[in-house]
This record gives sequence, C-alpha cells and structure tokens, in this order.
Amino acid sequence: MQLAAGPVEGELGPSGYGGRVQHHVIVFAFDGVRLMDVAAPWRSSPPPRVTRAPTPCGCAPPAAGTSPRPPACGSRIAADVPVERVDRADTLVVPGPADLDAFRKEPALIDQVARLAATAQRVAAVCTGAFALAAAGLLRGRRATTHWEHAAELARLHPDIQVTPDAIYVQDGPVLTSAGVTAGIDVCLALVEQDLGPEAARRVARDLVVFLQRPGGQSQFSAASRTTATRHPVLRPLLDAIAADPASDHSPQALAGHAGASPRHLSRLFRDQTGSTPAAYVETMRLEAARILLEHGESVTSAARRSGLGSDETLRRTFARHLGTTPSAYAARFRTTRTAPPSTRTATP
Repeated sequence: MQLAAGPVEGELGPSGYGGRVQHHVIVFAFDGVRLMDVAAPWRSSPPPRVTRAPTPCGCAPPAAGTSPRPPACGSRIAADVPVERVDRADTLVVPGPADLDAFRKEPALIDQVARLAATAQRVAAVCTGAFALAAAGLLRGRRATTHWEHAAELARLHPDIQVTPDAIYVQDGPVLTSAGVTAGIDVCLALVEQDLGPEAARRVARDLVVFLQRPGGQSQFSAASRTTATRHPVLRPLLDAIAADPASDHSPQALAGHAGASPRHLSRLFRDQTGSTPAAYVETMRLEAARILLEHGESVTSAARRSGLGSDETLRRTFARHLGTTPSAYAARFRTTRTAPPSTRTATP
C-alpha cells in the first residue's frame, strides 16, 4: 500500500476559524488495516463544493501509511507520501486493524500514531483503532468506545479508560472513538458538523443515505446473546431450559425448585458463572427471543407474548433500557425478508 498525506481546504464555520483555511486531515493506513475503516472517513468528507483538495478518491482527506503491502481485504490504496514525511495533522483519523494480535506486535505503528497525534488538534479512531489510541496513551483517563465485540477487551487491557460499550461514538475533549466499521461514518459526520456546520453534515448524510445521528446504541447491532459457556452441573441444565423456552416460568423460586437449591445459593451460582442475577439473565434471554421474533416478522404483541416478556409495554421498556430503541423501530431496521415463523429458542454455544 502506498502512503499519502495532504491538506483538505474548506470553509470552517461554527468552530470559529472563519474564512477559507487549510485543515490537514490525515487518515493513517497500515498493514492489515480494515479497508472500510479507511474508506468511511474518505467517503464522509463534504462534497467538492466544500472540500477542495483532489485525492485518489475524488473528494476526501488523504491517507498516511507505513508499507507497500495491502490492507486486510487484499486491495491496495494509492496515496501520496509515506507517514514519516507527515509533519502536520490538524485532524488525525486512525482506522482499525483486522487482526489485533498482529497489530500489537508492531510497536512502530503505535509510535507513529503518538507522533502524529502530538501535532493534531483532535484525534479520531474508527472501530478497533481505539486500541492504537489507547496504546499510545491518548485515551488515559478518558471515555471511549470501540466495536461491541472488543469493548470488554479494551476495558480489561486499559483499566484507566472508561469504556462505553453501547455508544456509536464518544467524544471526550479532542479525542473521538467510534464503534465498528460503519460507525466511522458517524464519527466523521460529527467532525464535519463541528468544522463546517450542520448543513454541510446533512448534505453528506443525504449523499450517503445515512442518518445524520443514528438512533439508539450499537447493542442493537450486536450479535445475539448466547447462553453462558458453563459446564456447572447445577446451572447448565437451567440455562439450557431458559434458552429452550424463555416464556416459561423462570422466576428465581421456580429455578431454585428445578435446581434443588435455595434461591440464595442459586443467585450466588448465577453471579459466579454468568456475572448476572437470575432475573437479569432471564430478561436478557427473553429480549433475545423477542429480537428474533421481530426480525422474522412477528408483531410487537406476539413477540412480547412468545418471548415471555408479556405485554407490549414491558417489551418497549426492555428495548429502551437495553437497546436504546423501540421494538417497532428495531423491526423496521432488521426484519428479514423471509416469512417462516421462528422458534423462540435462543442460541446456544
């Protein structure tokens, strides 16, 4: 992959600069980078009447990179100059690596991120690019997010970061982090709005046919919850029973009776093995069942009844609390084209 860097010229409005200025937006590319994480900032730049610097993609910030090898998808990205020659980055955008383990074996990449960030007025990460910012010390003491699949790992490796796993993007001072892949568009739209105003951001959003501000959090896009991979002889049969028929009576008392254990002992087992209470675990599995039903065309009322959540109102409250959206909005976005009625059984390992 060839490497590049260069200025983007635009009229900066609400941010207070005024007039026509050079604003250097650098997208850092490297071996194994996710191409979509690079393309999202490129494609989210304002149209040519606002952004004036020609680049390989037509109307977007250039990339700075580190090697002639291709990104994770096997494609090659044409650029202008190697990252070592970049001495200014008003806005630095760091895409995510496809292979975090391989990325951690390249400390030189982290050094380059730290060096470029030192010249930047603000820094943004796309998806697992947050790990690069964290390794460079840029997220210490800050709020941040990343792809839902890696949020727990980010929190574990960097306890000095306040990880917000459900956010589409998080801005803490001059540092922005975003969720997986397409959330790079969301964070870049936020940057466009900050620099060029809401109308410019709306034009870009309309051009991309995306929300200017996406409703809800990233949990609604995450993979379905799965029963905990425990082999505990008391708990495993209960978890399987909840997954097989979430609408049955799974009150703490009923579960304790099935297990032949006291409610207190069972609650302790749940906390040790699942990190949750029996009631919270059952609600999570019922929520997943409702999601599956809605995705396959069931009505809100039917999904509430068949999942065990009971009423439309309970289903709405549960969706709002866990997913930050409504059942109807979720169904509109995720309903499958297939009409075969699904089982309410939730996924197991």
